[in-house]
Amino acid sequence: MSQYLISFDAGGMDHIPGEEIPDVGKAAHAVMQEAVNAGVWVFGGGLESQRASVVATDGMVTDGPYPETKEVIGGFVVVDVASREEALAWAAKIAVACRCAQEVRELLPDPEQDAMLRQVDRRW
Repeated sequence: MSQYLISFDAGGMDHIPGEEIPDVGKAAHAVMQEAVNAGVWVFGGGLESQRASVVATDGMVTDGPYPETKEVIGGFVVVDVASREEALAWAAKIAVACRCAQEVRELLPDPEQDAMLRQVDRRW
């Protein structure tokens, strides 16, 4: 299994009239429940774009958002699926529910991280 990040641009839903937002939320939660029931849901959520900060390597914190940034992630889902095609199918369901395009990226495997997580799991 591989994990995929499915995300959308913060402005992707700007075209939706305010009175339709509850319907979009209901549709999005239905897809989320479907993913949970299918056992592929890992994590997801919307992001507060007005509270972005960047922490530099020297620890200096700069608050955003930044005018030069044209696109910021508005929300995301991580799914754990067998193939890219399956991730794209979930992204298509999310796109319909949220009424906006979705970007799909595979998360790089990290065997060392997996080993750390397995070690922690043994403690419980």
